[in-house]
Amino acid sequence: MLLFRTFAVLAAVLLPDGTTLDVGLVSLSPTLVSHLRHFVQHVLGAWAWSHVFMPLLVRPVWLIPLCLGMVCAGVSVTTGAPTESPRRTRTRG
Repeated sequence: MLLFRTFAVLAAVLLPDGTTLDVGLVSLSPTLVSHLRHFVQHVLGAWAWSHVFMPLLVRPVWLIPLCLGMVCAGVSVTTGAPTESPRRTRTRG
């Protein structure tokens, strides 16, 4: 959770303003987006690339890790260890 938020802040601060996810991925590896496209189209189909992955690739590079961090934070809060309520002792009078 903290790791995703850290990546989001670093991406927002260190990268030029308006850097999209596809530009960020190309800066990591020039062939990464084309390999990703080929894999997605082969495994899931062309519809998944055009309707799921393309809209994500035009988002700012910091938005995806921030959203993943928020989801992980919500999951960790809702699936945390249950706290025990104090037991009441009943006295007869």
